[in-house]
Amino acid sequence: MRKNTFAEETISGKIYDWQLIKRLLKYVRPYWGYVIFSLILLMVVSGVVVARPYIVKIAIDNHILGDGNFNNIIQLVIIYFTIITMGFAANYLQNYLLNYASQRILYDIREAVFTHLQGLSLSFFDKNPVGRLVTRVANDTANLNEMFTEVLIGFIRDFILIAAIIIVMLQLDLGLAAISLISIPLILFATNVYKRVAQRAFQQARVKLAALNSSIQENITGMRIVQIFNQQESRFKEYDTINKEHYEAELKAIKAHALFRPSIDIIFFFILGLLLWYGGAGVIQDTMQLGVLYAFINYTERLFQPINDMTQKYTQLQSAVVSSERIFMLLDEKETVKDPITPIPLKEVQGKIEFKNVWFAYNDQDWVLKDVSFEIRPGETVALVGPTGSGKTTVINLINRLYDVQKGDIFIDNMPIKELNQGSLRRSIAAVMQDVFLFSNSIMANIHLDYSRVDEEIAKRAAGHVGADEFISKLPGGYDYQVKERGITLSTGQRQLIAFVRALAFDPKILILDEATANIDSQSEAIIQNAMEKLSKNRTTIIAAHRLSTVQNADKILVFHKGRIIESGSHQELLKRRGMYYKLYQLQ
Repeated sequence: MRKNTFAEETISGKIYDWQLIKRLLKYVRPYWGYVIFSLILLMVVSGVVVARPYIVKIAIDNHILGDGNFNNIIQLVIIYFTIITMGFAANYLQNYLLNYASQRILYDIREAVFTHLQGLSLSFFDKNPVGRLVTRVANDTANLNEMFTEVLIGFIRDFILIAAIIIVMLQLDLGLAAISLISIPLILFATNVYKRVAQRAFQQARVKLAALNSSIQENITGMRIVQIFNQQESRFKEYDTINKEHYEAELKAIKAHALFRPSIDIIFFFILGLLLWYGGAGVIQDTMQLGVLYAFINYTERLFQPINDMTQKYTQLQSAVVSSERIFMLLDEKETVKDPITPIPLKEVQGKIEFKNVWFAYNDQDWVLKDVSFEIRPGETVALVGPTGSGKTTVINLINRLYDVQKGDIFIDNMPIKELNQGSLRRSIAAVMQDVFLFSNSIMANIHLDYSRVDEEIAKRAAGHVGADEFISKLPGGYDYQVKERGITLSTGQRQLIAFVRALAFDPKILILDEATANIDSQSEAIIQNAMEKLSKNRTTIIAAHRLSTVQNADKILVFHKGRIIESGSHQELLKRRGMYYKLYQLQ
Protein backbone atom coordinates (compact mmCIF):
# COMPACT_ATOMS: atom_id res chain seq x y z
CA MET A 1 0.00 0.00 0.00
CA ARG A 2 1.35 3.42 -0.95
CA LYS A 3 2.22 5.64 1.98
CA ASN A 4 0.52 8.97 1.63
CA THR A 5 3.40 11.08 2.91
CA PHE A 6 6.00 13.46 1.54
CA ALA A 7 9.57 12.25 1.25
CA GLU A 8 11.59 15.46 1.38
CA GLU A 9 14.79 13.58 0.58
CA THR A 10 13.45 12.51 -2.82
CA ILE A 11 13.29 16.09 -4.08
CA SER A 12 16.00 16.52 -6.70
CA GLY A 13 16.34 20.30 -6.78
CA LYS A 14 17.53 20.12 -10.39
CA ILE A 15 17.78 23.59 -11.87
CA TYR A 16 17.20 22.41 -15.43
CA ASP A 17 14.05 20.37 -14.87
CA TRP A 18 12.13 21.17 -18.03
CA GLN A 19 9.02 19.29 -16.90
CA LEU A 20 8.92 21.48 -13.83
CA ILE A 21 9.41 24.65 -15.88
CA LYS A 22 6.65 23.51 -18.25
CA ARG A 23 4.23 23.13 -15.35
CA LEU A 24 5.13 26.54 -13.96
CA LEU A 25 4.59 28.11 -17.37
CA LYS A 26 0.99 26.90 -17.25
CA TYR A 27 0.39 29.43 -14.48
CA VAL A 28 2.35 32.11 -16.34
CA ARG A 29 0.38 31.68 -19.60
CA PRO A 30 -2.60 33.92 -18.65
CA TYR A 31 -0.17 36.79 -17.97
CA TRP A 32 2.10 36.38 -21.00
CA GLY A 33 1.37 39.94 -22.15
CA TYR A 34 2.80 41.44 -18.96
CA VAL A 35 5.84 39.14 -19.04
CA ILE A 36 6.65 39.79 -22.71
CA PHE A 37 6.32 43.56 -22.30
CA SER A 38 8.60 43.32 -19.24
CA LEU A 39 11.20 41.49 -21.35
CA ILE A 40 11.04 44.20 -24.02
CA LEU A 41 11.57 46.84 -21.34
CA LEU A 42 14.49 44.74 -20.01
CA MET A 43 16.17 45.05 -23.40
CA VAL A 44 15.73 48.82 -23.23
CA VAL A 45 17.29 48.90 -19.74
CA SER A 46 20.20 46.69 -20.88
CA GLY A 47 20.72 48.91 -23.92
CA VAL A 48 20.97 51.96 -21.66
CA VAL A 49 23.53 50.22 -19.44
CA VAL A 50 25.68 49.30 -22.46
CA ALA A 51 25.33 52.73 -24.09
CA ARG A 52 26.58 54.75 -21.12
CA PRO A 53 30.29 53.71 -21.25
CA TYR A 54 30.25 53.97 -25.04
CA ILE A 55 29.08 57.61 -24.87
CA VAL A 56 31.88 58.38 -22.40
CA LYS A 57 34.35 56.66 -24.75
CA ILE A 58 33.19 58.91 -27.66
CA ALA A 59 33.49 61.99 -25.44
CA ILE A 60 37.09 61.12 -24.45
CA ASP A 61 38.46 59.99 -27.84
CA ASN A 62 36.55 62.22 -30.26
CA HIS A 63 36.21 65.45 -28.31
CA ILE A 64 38.22 65.73 -25.05
CA LEU A 65 41.39 64.28 -26.65
CA GLY A 66 40.20 64.86 -30.24
CA ASP A 67 38.71 68.05 -31.69
CA GLY A 68 38.24 69.74 -28.29
CA ASN A 69 34.74 70.92 -29.33
CA PHE A 70 32.92 71.79 -26.11
CA ASN A 71 29.51 72.02 -27.84
CA ASN A 72 29.79 68.40 -28.93
CA ILE A 73 30.52 67.41 -25.32
CA ILE A 74 27.39 69.27 -24.19
CA GLN A 75 25.34 67.37 -26.80
CA LEU A 76 26.74 64.06 -25.52
CA VAL A 77 25.90 65.05 -21.94
CA ILE A 78 22.30 65.78 -22.99
CA ILE A 79 22.11 62.42 -24.79
CA TYR A 80 23.64 60.74 -21.72
CA PHE A 81 21.04 62.13 -19.33
CA THR A 82 18.23 61.44 -21.82
CA ILE A 83 19.03 57.73 -22.03
CA ILE A 84 19.47 57.58 -18.22
CA THR A 85 15.94 59.01 -17.86
CA MET A 86 14.64 56.50 -20.42
CA GLY A 87 16.35 53.70 -18.51
CA PHE A 88 14.80 54.84 -15.22
CA ALA A 89 11.28 54.93 -16.72
CA ALA A 90 11.72 51.54 -18.42
CA ASN A 91 13.14 49.99 -15.24
CA TYR A 92 10.26 51.32 -13.10
CA LEU A 93 7.57 50.14 -15.53
CA GLN A 94 9.26 46.76 -15.99
CA ASN A 95 9.45 46.18 -12.20
CA TYR A 96 5.83 47.19 -11.67
CA LEU A 97 4.44 45.01 -14.47
CA LEU A 98 6.57 42.04 -13.49
CA ASN A 99 5.60 42.21 -9.81
CA TYR A 100 1.93 42.60 -10.72
CA ALA A 101 2.08 39.52 -12.96
CA SER A 102 4.03 37.62 -10.31
CA GLN A 103 1.46 38.34 -7.60
CA ARG A 104 -1.35 37.22 -9.90
CA ILE A 105 0.55 33.99 -10.69
CA LEU A 106 1.14 33.30 -6.99
CA TYR A 107 -2.50 34.05 -6.23
CA ASP A 108 -3.51 31.38 -8.74
CA ILE A 109 -0.98 28.87 -7.35
CA ARG A 110 -2.15 29.43 -3.75
CA GLU A 111 -5.75 28.99 -4.87
CA ALA A 112 -4.83 25.76 -6.66
CA VAL A 113 -2.91 24.37 -3.66
CA PHE A 114 -5.61 25.25 -1.12
CA THR A 115 -8.42 23.93 -3.32
CA HIS A 116 -6.47 20.71 -3.89
CA LEU A 117 -5.85 20.34 -0.14
CA GLN A 118 -9.57 20.62 0.56
CA GLY A 119 -10.27 17.84 -1.90
CA LEU A 120 -7.74 15.37 -0.51
CA SER A 121 -8.94 12.43 1.53
CA LEU A 122 -8.64 12.38 5.30
CA SER A 123 -6.01 9.63 5.18
CA PHE A 124 -3.59 12.15 3.66
CA PHE A 125 -3.96 14.52 6.64
CA ASP A 126 -3.63 11.59 9.04
CA LYS A 127 -0.09 11.01 7.75
CA ASN A 128 1.23 14.53 7.08
CA PRO A 129 2.04 17.10 9.81
CA VAL A 130 0.10 20.36 9.70
CA GLY A 131 3.33 22.39 9.88
CA ARG A 132 4.62 20.79 6.70
CA LEU A 133 1.40 21.52 4.80
CA VAL A 134 1.33 25.12 6.02
CA THR A 135 4.88 25.47 4.69
CA ARG A 136 3.62 24.42 1.25
CA VAL A 137 0.91 27.06 1.08
CA ALA A 138 2.86 29.89 2.72
CA ASN A 139 6.67 29.56 2.53
CA ASP A 140 6.98 27.64 -0.73
CA THR A 141 4.71 29.97 -2.66
CA ALA A 142 6.66 32.93 -1.23
CA ASN A 143 9.85 31.36 -2.61
CA LEU A 144 8.18 31.18 -6.02
CA ASN A 145 7.52 34.93 -5.80
CA GLU A 146 11.27 35.49 -5.53
CA MET A 147 11.85 33.19 -8.47
CA PHE A 148 9.49 35.10 -10.75
CA THR A 149 10.39 38.64 -9.69
CA GLU A 150 14.09 38.30 -8.87
CA VAL A 151 15.63 35.15 -10.21
CA LEU A 152 14.16 34.30 -13.62
CA ILE A 153 13.85 37.86 -14.83
CA GLY A 154 17.22 38.60 -13.23
CA PHE A 155 18.80 35.76 -15.20
CA ILE A 156 17.23 36.99 -18.43
CA ARG A 157 18.33 40.57 -17.74
CA ASP A 158 21.86 39.47 -16.91
CA PHE A 159 22.05 37.22 -19.98
CA ILE A 160 20.91 40.07 -22.27
CA LEU A 161 23.40 42.45 -20.63
CA ILE A 162 26.31 40.00 -20.93
CA ALA A 163 25.50 39.30 -24.59
CA ALA A 164 25.26 43.03 -25.39
CA ILE A 165 28.56 43.79 -23.59
CA ILE A 166 30.39 41.00 -25.43
CA ILE A 167 29.09 42.23 -28.82
CA VAL A 168 30.24 45.80 -28.10
CA MET A 169 33.62 44.56 -26.82
CA LEU A 170 34.25 42.57 -29.99
CA GLN A 171 33.48 45.62 -32.12
CA LEU A 172 35.77 47.91 -30.11
CA ASP A 173 38.97 45.82 -29.87
CA LEU A 174 39.52 42.11 -30.45
CA GLY A 175 42.68 41.94 -28.30
CA LEU A 176 41.07 43.50 -25.23
CA ALA A 177 37.90 41.45 -25.86
CA ALA A 178 39.95 38.22 -25.87
CA ILE A 179 41.51 39.16 -22.51
CA SER A 180 38.12 39.99 -20.98
CA LEU A 181 36.54 36.78 -22.28
CA ILE A 182 39.27 34.63 -20.66
CA SER A 183 37.24 35.16 -17.49
CA ILE A 184 34.23 33.20 -18.75
CA PRO A 185 35.69 29.62 -18.63
CA LEU A 186 37.33 30.44 -15.27
CA ILE A 187 34.00 31.63 -13.87
CA LEU A 188 32.13 28.64 -15.27
CA PHE A 189 34.59 26.27 -13.59
CA ALA A 190 34.26 28.04 -10.21
CA THR A 191 30.48 28.13 -10.57
CA ASN A 192 30.26 24.41 -11.33
CA VAL A 193 32.29 23.53 -8.22
CA TYR A 194 30.14 25.84 -6.08
CA LYS A 195 26.92 24.47 -7.56
CA ARG A 196 27.74 20.87 -6.63
CA VAL A 197 28.60 21.71 -3.03
CA ALA A 198 25.75 24.18 -2.52
CA GLN A 199 23.08 21.93 -4.04
CA ARG A 200 23.70 19.11 -1.58
CA ALA A 201 23.87 21.50 1.37
CA PHE A 202 20.76 23.35 0.33
CA GLN A 203 18.72 20.19 -0.14
CA GLN A 204 19.62 19.05 3.36
CA ALA A 205 18.72 22.48 4.72
CA ARG A 206 15.25 22.26 3.17
CA VAL A 207 14.66 18.82 4.67
CA LYS A 208 15.69 20.09 8.11
CA LEU A 209 13.54 23.21 7.71
CA ALA A 210 10.45 21.08 7.07
CA ALA A 211 11.24 19.07 10.23
CA LEU A 212 11.78 22.31 12.13
CA ASN A 213 8.38 23.70 11.06
CA SER A 214 6.65 20.45 12.00
CA SER A 215 8.29 20.50 15.43
CA ILE A 216 7.25 24.11 16.05
CA GLN A 217 3.67 23.43 15.02
CA GLU A 218 3.43 20.27 17.13
CA ASN A 219 4.88 21.90 20.26
CA ILE A 220 2.69 25.00 20.03
CA THR A 221 -0.45 22.91 19.43
CA GLY A 222 0.41 20.65 22.35
CA MET A 223 1.59 23.43 24.69
CA ARG A 224 -1.10 22.62 27.26
CA ILE A 225 0.23 19.04 27.64
CA VAL A 226 3.85 20.25 27.64
CA GLN A 227 3.19 22.62 30.53
CA ILE A 228 0.87 20.34 32.52
CA PHE A 229 3.48 17.56 32.49
CA ASN A 230 6.37 20.01 32.90
CA GLN A 231 8.08 18.79 29.71
CA GLN A 232 9.49 22.14 28.55
CA GLU A 233 13.09 21.02 28.93
CA SER A 234 12.72 17.71 27.09
CA ARG A 235 10.74 19.33 24.26
CA PHE A 236 13.37 22.06 24.02
CA LYS A 237 16.15 19.48 23.73
CA GLU A 238 14.31 17.73 20.89
CA TYR A 239 13.72 21.05 19.12
CA ASP A 240 17.30 22.14 19.74
CA THR A 241 18.61 18.98 18.06
CA ILE A 242 16.54 19.64 14.91
CA ASN A 243 17.49 23.33 15.00
CA LYS A 244 21.20 22.48 15.15
CA GLU A 245 20.90 20.08 12.23
CA HIS A 246 19.24 22.84 10.19
CA TYR A 247 21.91 25.32 11.28
CA GLU A 248 24.74 22.97 10.26
CA ALA A 249 23.16 22.33 6.84
CA GLU A 250 22.74 26.07 6.24
CA LEU A 251 26.31 26.67 7.41
CA LYS A 252 27.67 24.33 4.72
CA ALA A 253 25.90 26.38 2.04
CA ILE A 254 27.19 29.62 3.61
CA LYS A 255 30.78 28.32 3.63
CA ALA A 256 30.53 27.36 -0.03
CA HIS A 257 29.19 30.81 -0.91
CA ALA A 258 31.79 32.56 1.25
CA LEU A 259 34.56 30.80 -0.69
CA PHE A 260 32.93 31.34 -4.06
CA ARG A 261 32.58 35.14 -3.93
CA PRO A 262 36.30 35.85 -3.30
CA SER A 263 37.16 33.40 -6.10
CA ILE A 264 35.14 35.50 -8.55
CA ASP A 265 36.79 38.68 -7.22
CA ILE A 266 40.26 37.18 -7.78
CA ILE A 267 39.35 36.32 -11.39
CA PHE A 268 38.08 39.89 -11.91
CA PHE A 269 41.23 41.54 -10.56
CA PHE A 270 43.39 39.17 -12.58
CA ILE A 271 41.54 40.16 -15.79
CA LEU A 272 41.65 43.85 -14.80
CA GLY A 273 45.43 43.60 -14.37
CA LEU A 274 45.81 42.04 -17.83
CA LEU A 275 43.66 44.79 -19.36
CA LEU A 276 45.76 47.54 -17.74
CA TRP A 277 48.98 45.84 -18.87
CA TYR A 278 47.90 45.24 -22.46
CA GLY A 279 45.71 48.32 -22.91
CA GLY A 280 48.07 50.69 -21.06
CA ALA A 281 50.91 49.66 -23.33
CA GLY A 282 48.70 50.32 -26.36
CA VAL A 283 47.76 53.81 -25.14
CA ILE A 284 51.41 54.69 -24.38
CA GLN A 285 52.50 53.42 -27.81
CA ASP A 286 49.59 55.31 -29.40
CA THR A 287 48.15 52.11 -30.92
CA MET A 288 44.99 52.30 -28.79
CA GLN A 289 42.70 55.14 -27.76
CA LEU A 290 42.33 55.96 -24.05
CA GLY A 291 38.52 55.97 -24.35
CA VAL A 292 38.58 52.39 -25.65
CA LEU A 293 40.63 51.28 -22.61
CA TYR A 294 38.25 53.13 -20.29
CA ALA A 295 35.22 51.50 -21.97
CA PHE A 296 36.79 48.01 -21.68
CA ILE A 297 37.57 48.45 -17.98
CA ASN A 298 34.00 49.68 -17.44
CA TYR A 299 32.48 46.87 -19.54
CA THR A 300 34.58 44.22 -17.79
CA GLU A 301 33.37 45.49 -14.42
CA ARG A 302 29.79 45.44 -15.71
CA LEU A 303 30.39 41.97 -17.20
CA PHE A 304 31.34 40.63 -13.77
CA GLN A 305 28.44 42.35 -12.02
CA PRO A 306 25.68 40.30 -13.74
CA ILE A 307 27.84 37.17 -13.42
CA ASN A 308 28.10 37.83 -9.67
CA ASP A 309 24.35 38.49 -9.56
CA MET A 310 23.66 35.22 -11.37
CA THR A 311 25.73 33.23 -8.90
CA GLN A 312 24.10 34.98 -5.95
CA LYS A 313 20.69 34.18 -7.40
CA TYR A 314 21.65 30.52 -7.71
CA THR A 315 20.75 29.90 -4.06
CA GLN A 316 17.43 31.69 -4.53
CA LEU A 317 16.77 29.68 -7.67
CA GLN A 318 17.67 26.46 -5.87
CA SER A 319 15.22 27.37 -3.11
CA ALA A 320 12.50 28.21 -5.62
CA VAL A 321 13.04 25.00 -7.60
CA VAL A 322 12.80 22.88 -4.45
CA SER A 323 9.68 24.81 -3.41
CA SER A 324 8.05 24.34 -6.80
CA GLU A 325 8.88 20.61 -6.71
CA ARG A 326 7.24 20.34 -3.31
CA ILE A 327 4.18 22.31 -4.43
CA PHE A 328 3.71 20.07 -7.48
CA MET A 329 4.36 17.00 -5.33
CA LEU A 330 1.40 18.13 -3.24
CA LEU A 331 -0.71 18.92 -6.31
CA ASP A 332 0.09 15.42 -7.65
CA GLU A 333 -1.34 13.78 -4.54
CA LYS A 334 -4.41 11.80 -5.56
CA GLU A 335 -7.64 11.43 -3.68
CA THR A 336 -8.04 7.99 -2.18
CA VAL A 337 -11.79 8.54 -1.83
CA LYS A 338 -13.07 9.45 -5.30
CA ASP A 339 -16.46 10.35 -6.66
CA PRO A 340 -17.81 8.02 -9.39
CA ILE A 341 -17.77 9.36 -12.95
CA THR A 342 -21.56 9.07 -13.13
CA PRO A 343 -22.86 9.15 -9.54
CA ILE A 344 -26.30 7.86 -8.58
CA PRO A 345 -28.52 10.88 -7.87
CA LEU A 346 -29.33 11.19 -4.15
CA LYS A 347 -32.61 13.06 -3.74
CA GLU A 348 -34.75 12.75 -0.62
CA VAL A 349 -32.77 10.68 1.90
CA GLN A 350 -34.85 8.39 4.10
CA GLY A 351 -31.98 7.47 6.43
CA LYS A 352 -31.62 3.73 6.02
CA ILE A 353 -28.02 2.57 6.63
CA GLU A 354 -26.64 -0.90 6.00
CA PHE A 355 -23.17 -2.39 6.52
CA LYS A 356 -22.64 -5.66 4.67
CA ASN A 357 -19.54 -7.75 5.49
CA VAL A 358 -17.36 -4.65 5.96
CA TRP A 359 -13.62 -5.00 6.52
CA PHE A 360 -11.54 -1.86 7.05
CA ALA A 361 -7.95 -0.98 8.00
CA TYR A 362 -6.26 2.43 8.20
CA ASN A 363 -2.86 0.85 7.47
CA ASP A 364 -2.29 -2.18 5.26
CA GLN A 365 -4.15 -5.12 6.78
CA ASP A 366 -4.22 -4.01 10.40
CA TRP A 367 -7.99 -4.54 10.48
CA VAL A 368 -10.03 -2.16 12.62
CA LEU A 369 -13.37 -3.59 11.45
CA LYS A 370 -13.73 -7.28 10.69
CA ASP A 371 -16.70 -8.59 8.72
CA VAL A 372 -19.15 -6.08 10.26
CA SER A 373 -22.79 -6.29 9.16
CA PHE A 374 -25.81 -4.42 10.55
CA GLU A 375 -28.87 -2.48 9.38
CA ILE A 376 -30.36 0.76 10.70
CA ARG A 377 -33.93 1.57 9.66
CA PRO A 378 -35.01 5.14 8.80
CA GLY A 379 -35.78 7.19 11.91
CA GLU A 380 -34.18 4.63 14.22
CA THR A 381 -31.81 5.60 17.04
CA VAL A 382 -28.88 3.19 17.25
CA ALA A 383 -26.06 3.28 19.79
CA LEU A 384 -22.54 1.95 19.25
CA VAL A 385 -20.81 0.93 22.47
CA GLY A 386 -17.66 -0.94 23.38
CA PRO A 387 -14.13 -0.46 24.73
CA THR A 388 -11.78 2.13 23.31
CA GLY A 389 -10.40 1.01 19.94
CA SER A 390 -13.23 -1.39 19.24
CA GLY A 391 -14.20 0.39 15.98
CA LYS A 392 -17.09 2.73 16.93
CA THR A 393 -15.56 5.96 15.52
CA THR A 394 -14.39 4.09 12.43
CA VAL A 395 -18.00 3.12 11.66
CA ILE A 396 -18.95 6.80 11.83
CA ASN A 397 -16.06 7.81 9.56
CA LEU A 398 -17.14 5.21 7.02
CA ILE A 399 -20.77 6.36 7.02
CA ASN A 400 -19.52 9.85 6.09
CA ARG A 401 -17.25 8.17 3.50
CA LEU A 402 -14.19 9.88 4.89
CA TYR A 403 -12.46 6.59 4.05
CA ASP A 404 -13.32 3.73 1.70
CA VAL A 405 -13.63 0.16 2.90
CA GLN A 406 -11.27 -2.52 1.63
CA LYS A 407 -13.90 -5.27 1.62
CA GLY A 408 -17.67 -5.31 1.78
CA ASP A 409 -20.20 -2.55 1.07
CA ILE A 410 -22.02 0.26 2.83
CA PHE A 411 -25.48 1.35 1.66
CA ILE A 412 -27.56 4.48 2.22
CA ASP A 413 -31.20 3.92 1.26
CA ASN A 414 -30.11 0.71 -0.52
CA MET A 415 -27.59 2.62 -2.65
CA PRO A 416 -23.84 1.83 -2.29
CA ILE A 417 -22.15 4.99 -0.98
CA LYS A 418 -19.23 4.47 -3.40
CA GLU A 419 -21.71 5.20 -6.19
CA LEU A 420 -22.87 8.47 -4.59
CA ASN A 421 -21.42 11.97 -4.86
CA GLN A 422 -19.60 12.77 -1.61
CA GLY A 423 -21.09 16.26 -1.40
CA SER A 424 -24.69 15.09 -1.75
CA LEU A 425 -24.06 12.28 0.76
CA ARG A 426 -22.61 14.58 3.40
CA ARG A 427 -25.36 17.17 2.95
CA SER A 428 -27.69 14.57 4.45
CA ILE A 429 -25.44 13.85 7.45
CA ALA A 430 -24.44 16.02 10.40
CA ALA A 431 -21.98 14.96 13.09
CA VAL A 432 -21.00 16.13 16.56
CA MET A 433 -17.58 14.88 17.60
CA GLN A 434 -15.94 14.65 21.01
CA ASP A 435 -13.20 17.13 20.06
CA VAL A 436 -15.09 20.20 18.88
CA PHE A 437 -13.40 22.52 16.40
CA LEU A 438 -14.53 26.14 16.22
CA PHE A 439 -13.28 28.65 13.66
CA SER A 440 -11.94 32.07 14.66
CA ASN A 441 -15.16 33.86 13.79
CA SER A 442 -18.50 34.79 15.35
CA ILE A 443 -20.65 32.18 17.07
CA MET A 444 -23.29 32.68 14.37
CA ALA A 445 -20.71 32.00 11.63
CA ASN A 446 -19.63 28.84 13.50
CA ILE A 447 -23.23 27.64 13.53
CA HIS A 448 -24.29 28.28 9.94
CA LEU A 449 -20.76 27.97 8.36
CA ASP A 450 -22.27 29.60 5.27
CA TYR A 451 -25.64 31.10 4.44
CA SER A 452 -26.44 28.75 1.56
CA ARG A 453 -28.36 26.31 3.77
CA VAL A 454 -28.75 27.90 7.21
CA ASP A 455 -29.81 31.48 7.85
CA GLU A 456 -29.67 33.28 11.21
CA GLU A 457 -33.30 32.55 12.06
CA ILE A 458 -32.81 28.80 11.62
CA ALA A 459 -29.56 28.94 13.62
CA LYS A 460 -31.23 30.72 16.55
CA ARG A 461 -34.15 28.30 16.47
CA ALA A 462 -31.70 25.36 16.66
CA ALA A 463 -29.91 27.02 19.58
CA GLY A 464 -33.25 27.32 21.37
CA HIS A 465 -33.98 23.58 20.81
CA VAL A 466 -30.62 22.53 22.24
CA GLY A 467 -30.74 25.01 25.10
CA ALA A 468 -27.64 26.93 24.02
CA ASP A 469 -29.50 30.20 23.44
CA GLU A 470 -29.36 31.03 27.15
CA PHE A 471 -25.57 31.12 27.48
CA ILE A 472 -25.01 32.61 23.99
CA SER A 473 -27.32 35.55 24.77
CA LYS A 474 -25.28 36.36 27.87
CA LEU A 475 -22.00 36.65 25.92
CA PRO A 476 -20.80 40.14 24.84
CA GLY A 477 -22.43 40.63 21.45
CA GLY A 478 -24.50 37.46 21.76
CA TYR A 479 -24.38 35.54 18.48
CA ASP A 480 -21.83 38.06 17.16
CA TYR A 481 -19.38 37.15 19.94
CA GLN A 482 -15.99 36.51 18.33
CA VAL A 483 -14.62 33.06 19.11
CA LYS A 484 -10.87 33.05 19.67
CA GLU A 485 -8.54 30.43 18.21
CA ARG A 486 -9.76 26.90 19.02
CA GLY A 487 -12.61 28.45 21.08
CA ILE A 488 -10.26 28.89 24.02
CA THR A 489 -12.48 31.56 25.70
CA LEU A 490 -15.45 29.17 25.88
CA SER A 491 -15.85 26.25 28.24
CA THR A 492 -15.75 22.68 26.94
CA GLY A 493 -19.48 22.34 27.54
CA GLN A 494 -20.24 25.58 25.70
CA ARG A 495 -18.18 24.50 22.69
CA GLN A 496 -19.99 21.16 22.67
CA LEU A 497 -23.38 22.87 22.78
CA ILE A 498 -22.42 25.07 19.81
CA ALA A 499 -21.43 21.92 17.93
CA PHE A 500 -24.89 20.47 18.66
CA VAL A 501 -26.55 23.64 17.39
CA ARG A 502 -24.39 23.55 14.24
CA ALA A 503 -25.37 19.95 13.51
CA LEU A 504 -29.06 20.41 14.18
CA ALA A 505 -29.33 23.70 12.27
CA PHE A 506 -28.60 21.78 9.07
CA ASP A 507 -31.65 19.59 9.77
CA PRO A 508 -29.91 16.36 8.67
CA LYS A 509 -31.69 13.13 7.88
CA ILE A 510 -28.86 11.29 9.61
CA LEU A 511 -27.47 12.66 12.88
CA ILE A 512 -24.21 11.25 14.27
CA LEU A 513 -22.98 11.78 17.82
CA ASP A 514 -19.46 10.49 18.47
CA GLU A 515 -18.87 10.69 22.23
CA ALA A 516 -20.64 14.04 21.88
CA THR A 517 -21.64 14.28 25.54
CA ALA A 518 -18.36 12.95 26.95
CA ASN A 519 -17.03 16.39 27.92
CA ILE A 520 -20.32 17.98 28.99
CA ASP A 521 -21.31 18.55 32.61
CA SER A 522 -24.42 16.94 34.06
CA GLN A 523 -26.57 20.07 33.68
CA SER A 524 -25.63 20.51 29.99
CA GLU A 525 -26.14 16.79 29.38
CA ALA A 526 -29.64 16.97 30.81
CA ILE A 527 -30.45 19.89 28.47
CA ILE A 528 -29.15 17.98 25.45
CA GLN A 529 -30.88 14.71 26.36
CA ASN A 530 -34.18 16.56 26.61
CA ALA A 531 -33.61 18.18 23.20
CA MET A 532 -32.53 14.89 21.64
CA GLU A 533 -35.86 13.22 22.42
CA LYS A 534 -37.57 15.81 20.19
CA LEU A 535 -34.90 16.05 17.53
CA SER A 536 -34.38 12.32 16.95
CA LYS A 537 -37.95 11.91 15.71
CA ASN A 538 -38.11 11.21 11.96
CA ARG A 539 -34.31 11.27 11.88
CA THR A 540 -31.85 8.39 11.87
CA THR A 541 -29.57 8.93 14.87
CA ILE A 542 -26.32 7.09 15.57
CA ILE A 543 -24.70 7.52 18.97
CA ALA A 544 -21.21 6.28 19.77
CA ALA A 545 -20.69 6.44 23.52
CA HIS A 546 -18.73 5.13 26.48
CA ARG A 547 -21.24 6.47 28.99
CA LEU A 548 -24.06 3.93 28.79
CA SER A 549 -26.46 6.28 30.60
CA THR A 550 -26.70 8.30 27.37
CA VAL A 551 -27.83 5.36 25.20
CA GLN A 552 -30.39 3.53 27.32
CA ASN A 553 -33.31 4.90 25.31
CA ALA A 554 -31.82 3.85 21.94
CA ASP A 555 -33.96 1.59 19.74
CA LYS A 556 -30.99 -0.70 19.25
CA ILE A 557 -27.52 -1.01 20.77
CA LEU A 558 -24.57 -2.57 18.88
CA VAL A 559 -21.75 -3.80 21.11
CA PHE A 560 -18.33 -3.73 19.44
CA HIS A 561 -15.24 -5.63 20.57
CA LYS A 562 -11.97 -5.87 18.63
CA GLY A 563 -13.59 -4.73 15.39
CA ARG A 564 -16.58 -7.09 15.52
CA ILE A 565 -20.20 -6.81 16.65
CA ILE A 566 -20.59 -9.32 19.45
CA GLU A 567 -24.02 -8.27 20.76
CA SER A 568 -27.03 -6.29 19.59
CA GLY A 569 -30.43 -5.46 21.09
CA SER A 570 -32.20 -2.96 23.33
CA HIS A 571 -30.84 -1.87 26.71
CA GLN A 572 -33.07 -4.26 28.64
CA GLU A 573 -32.46 -7.17 26.24
CA LEU A 574 -28.70 -6.83 26.56
CA LEU A 575 -28.84 -6.64 30.35
CA LYS A 576 -30.80 -9.91 30.44
CA ARG A 577 -28.12 -11.67 28.35
CA ARG A 578 -25.45 -10.80 30.93
CA GLY A 579 -22.78 -10.50 28.22
CA MET A 580 -20.22 -7.76 27.58
CA TYR A 581 -22.82 -4.95 27.65
CA TYR A 582 -23.96 -6.16 31.08
CA LYS A 583 -20.34 -6.13 32.31
CA LEU A 584 -19.76 -2.61 30.96
CA TYR A 585 -22.99 -1.45 32.61
CA GLN A 586 -21.98 -2.97 35.93
CA LEU A 587 -18.58 -1.29 35.74
CA GLN A 588 -20.23 2.11 35.28
